[in-house]
Amino acid sequence: MKTNNSIKLSLIIPCYNVEEYLPKCLDSLMNQTMDGIEAICINDGSPDNCLKILKSYQKKYGKDKIVIIDKKNEGVWRGRKDGIKKARGEFIGFVDSDDYVTPDFAEKLYTSAIKNKADIAVCGFDRIDLETGKLYSREMCKPKHQNIIIKDNPGLLLELNGAPWNKICRAELLKKMPNLKHIPPVLDDMMFLQLIYLNANKITFIPDSLNRYMVRKDSIINTIEPEVIPETYSAMKEIRDLYAKSKDQNYLDYIDANAFLHLGISLMYRLSANKNVDFKKLLQENTKFLDQNFPGWRHNQYITLKYVKNNHGSNSKLYLVKKISDFHLFRPFLTTYRAMINKLGIDIKW
Repeated sequence: MKTNNSIKLSLIIPCYNVEEYLPKCLDSLMNQTMDGIEAICINDGSPDNCLKILKSYQKKYGKDKIVIIDKKNEGVWRGRKDGIKKARGEFIGFVDSDDYVTPDFAEKLYTSAIKNKADIAVCGFDRIDLETGKLYSREMCKPKHQNIIIKDNPGLLLELNGAPWNKICRAELLKKMPNLKHIPPVLDDMMFLQLIYLNANKITFIPDSLNRYMVRKDSIINTIEPEVIPETYSAMKEIRDLYAKSKDQNYLDYIDANAFLHLGISLMYRLSANKNVDFKKLLQENTKFLDQNFPGWRHNQYITLKYVKNNHGSNSKLYLVKKISDFHLFRPFLTTYRAMINKLGIDIKW
């Protein structure tokens, strides 16, 4: 599908139960400093007034500016895929419907991508408490590298946050991205990005905070049930198989390190909050799974002190947790980590 030359950027916004926040999100998109933007809004079977709000904005701004996809509830993953099929832009980006962006969000990302001939442009963002407006943190605004040529150093991808809402991507990357048989029930944002990185070449960074990521208190400390583990594991195995078919060992080392970061740390952290599980057993099973399916995680070129020193401190936090794991202190680390989050009231991202 060819893109429409008059549309520079398509922004995909999945909507579900966000009637309270959606107008602010849409206002921020309709007041961008750059022309040639379309907002593709997916009403994912939302039971509230999302569709009514979307139709009112479409009436005000026109069907070229606000594109509505009204569908049954199938989740964010399938909603984004539906939006990608519909997108006419040269680049495609994503915005969460309970967040909002600065007026120059589109212009800075698009201009940087074009200027640097990049496949992906990434900006910084603020984490803000949804209720009080308190700024928790400003992230990704001090990139260690202005540009990344992925094939030269895939390990630098580990420094990127695992969400698509502060990134725009060349449309053809998304339209040609492979499908997965298993849709991950958790860590789906991260896996979605892996499918994009698979065929990307260059990433450029804008050292400005352009996205306002709103943190809900009920989402800071969350638990998951062990029932989600098999499908999550299967999806990540599929992704490694895709890389193994088309990429060299450097990429596989990246995927194995990424599996440790997200399956070994993030997933285990969330499971550790569930008081009804045998966490010791789950942790042992997780280690066995990583050993069998992501064998490069234990001795990985991207999680060494040498790599950290040679790449301006990149992956330093991951290296620290890996050393903690090597000394069999991972469980007490998770306990301390969770206590710190409880005290500060903010999810500290690794």
